[in-house]
Amino acid sequence: MNSRVFYTLIRLAVVCAALGLAAGCDDVSTAELKTPVYKTGLKDSDDNKTSAFRKDFPLQAASYDRNNESTFMSKYKGSVNFMKNDDVDPLPEGYKQAAQPYLKNLWLGYPFMYEYREARGHTYAIHDILEIDRINRYGEKGGMPATCWNCKTPKMVQWIKQYGDDFWAKDFNQFRTEVTDDDSIGCATCHNAETMQLQLYSEPLKDYLKSVGKDPAKLPRSEMRSLVCAQCHVEYYFNDPGHGPTKRPVFPWKNGFTPEAIYSVYEDNGNVDMPGFKGKFADWVHPVSQTPMLKMQHPDYETWIDGPHGAAGVACADCHMPYQREEGKKMSSHWWTSPLRDPELRACRQCHADKTAAYLRGRIEYTQDKTYKQLLVAQEYSVRAHEAVRLALEYTGEKPADYDQLIIRAKEAVRKGQMFWDFVSAENSVGFHNPAKALDTLTSSITLSQDAINAALKATNYGIAPKLEGDIKQIVPPILKMSRKLQQDPEYLKTHPWFAYLKPLPKADQMWEGNKKIQ
Repeated sequence: MNSRVFYTLIRLAVVCAALGLAAGCDDVSTAELKTPVYKTGLKDSDDNKTSAFRKDFPLQAASYDRNNESTFMSKYKGSVNFMKNDDVDPLPEGYKQAAQPYLKNLWLGYPFMYEYREARGHTYAIHDILEIDRINRYGEKGGMPATCWNCKTPKMVQWIKQYGDDFWAKDFNQFRTEVTDDDSIGCATCHNAETMQLQLYSEPLKDYLKSVGKDPAKLPRSEMRSLVCAQCHVEYYFNDPGHGPTKRPVFPWKNGFTPEAIYSVYEDNGNVDMPGFKGKFADWVHPVSQTPMLKMQHPDYETWIDGPHGAAGVACADCHMPYQREEGKKMSSHWWTSPLRDPELRACRQCHADKTAAYLRGRIEYTQDKTYKQLLVAQEYSVRAHEAVRLALEYTGEKPADYDQLIIRAKEAVRKGQMFWDFVSAENSVGFHNPAKALDTLTSSITLSQDAINAALKATNYGIAPKLEGDIKQIVPPILKMSRKLQQDPEYLKTHPWFAYLKPLPKADQMWEGNKKIQ
């Protein structure tokens, strides 16, 4: 064999090996996987409780029950149910707190200011929403639409069947007594109860898929392994009256998945009636800056989809429900959790087999360190922007001729800057799902908030400049405590300068505890 032939064969072997490795990784994340078709004897849309599936699927049920664990923390995330703004009460010893102290300031006037915690496992979805202070437990009505049940229980299938589009605008508390912990996120959230095939119950996701020409009932399993997660791990809004069924949830993806594309959807589709914002959508008006605001939910899917893993076809389930063997059977883990919980990072090393767990953990935390640092910077810029607009609105000195236009410009930048910060803050990976997108979004947030400050300064001929100089924590202290009960106390509302823009709530005793009335 001459040398030319020898080296040609070597090159062919290298190419074949490379293709084999690529195919091996592809098998993990994108190939069509054949799964058994079951006949459970259950009736789809009627047997939604997780307990109905336990007898036939004991291994999956045992895996699912691990979601009850609520003591894990990685460096920035975990299942410890701590207040995400609170930098006073520390997490258990040895855990990093990763608090964001200005959350209550930025959400002032919106129910998120009352309580915002690190989420526990999916098994707690019903329990925690029934106890959270965002839903009013001091009155007959919860003050939030029934839409809020959409991501908490597959019982939604029955409710939509019963009420149709009239369901969404009903009050949340109307349905409290109809649920137990057994109705929480579980088997029927993702599976057809009769055949166990993956299926979607989310009406807004099905609406979106139909709008782009896809049949929700005929999607490949590789795509469904992410879409079942995208039923809830997404940004969404509730229709304003006159823009479709009132309070029906909508995924704002018609222009794309970037923060800019999503923001463009909120430029109409709403009922705001304020100079410069007429017809726009807003979740609430911030009482300090009088700005129509947007609250991001948890845009994990939108962040992942054009990130390194999403673009490569790696499904959500590949990392968060890795395959395992139990009693000699191959199955997906139903412990929906972070790969960081495993010291060996086996979910990551399905594809990154040439890397050690320590190396991979280091890369993840490197991304999260950079993101978290910029997240806090963007948060403080947003607070300063609200304060700048507040000062400009109350300024009594000489104003330029274009004062009104400058105020509108400042408010627009406050609104967009905070939305971009929240896009990263509300997302659950601390930047890891898409490092470039996270950092670019935070950079834009900082720039927008500074634009708001500049416009407010110009609107006052820089008369407010001295009041904006210095450490923002001295100018506007973080609001560390606020609850519905505290807002009933006029004296407490004197403890922070921004509380002056809130009205006291009527005094009332707690009426609901969990799914029961207590008075």
